[in-house]
Amino acid sequence: MSLRAVIESVEGREKRLTVFDPPSDAVVAELREYFASQAVRIEVGSTDSGLSGYVVLSDEHDDEVLAAVDLKHLEGDLTAAPGEQGAFAPILEHLDGTTFTSYSLQQMMAATREMEDRAWRAGTGELHTGFQRVGAIRAQKGVYEDLATKDLDIHTYCGPSDEMPDIEGVAIHQEDTREIRESWFVVFDGGGNPNDACALLAEERGDPDERLFYGFWTYDPTIVRSVLDHLHEQYAVTV
Repeated sequence: MSLRAVIESVEGREKRLTVFDPPSDAVVAELREYFASQAVRIEVGSTDSGLSGYVVLSDEHDDEVLAAVDLKHLEGDLTAAPGEQGAFAPILEHLDGTTFTSYSLQQMMAATREMEDRAWRAGTGELHTGFQRVGAIRAQKGVYEDLATKDLDIHTYCGPSDEMPDIEGVAIHQEDTREIRESWFVVFDGGGNPNDACALLAEERGDPDERLFYGFWTYDPTIVRSVLDHLHEQYAVTV
């Protein structure tokens, strides 16, 4: 097992978003752009049942309908960043456990903050964060000093460095492995509540200057547990 293997185990869980009788081709183009970074296939359909002007999210494997949203409620939301709430909320909540591609540094930071905030609100449990580089840990030192005031067991990971900061209440793991150098992750075990378990796991791919990531976020406690188990076993983490 490896962090890449966990990502690969999530791959293939593609969803289908069908746009029924869209008012224009421009709306379809905007939807394609909005979901470009998600494993979502956009199709156009028509129906005789009166279901028009809707987008319907379904599972690619068994055609189960997961969510439906009236297109007229989406005005203004198509320009929002993926992951923001609004009319897309019923659809976005079903994208848990699907892979994303080409997430930017800004998108990764926004997703990370959501996971960290969940741990902060729970106030207990395990929080594991992969920073890749020591500079990222230094930049987030204040955030993790605040998190350490809670009853959290916090572990951070990055490549070896002579400039490692000292953060009271935070265990820093310096690991000279490819997956630690290339992976960005935030994993929270839920603090005893499976409904609060969450994980963001992504691998940096492509041009290093572009800082683009491929991976997934999930609230599935089984997937969260698989990431935690790997970190415990591979890096001899004791809690």
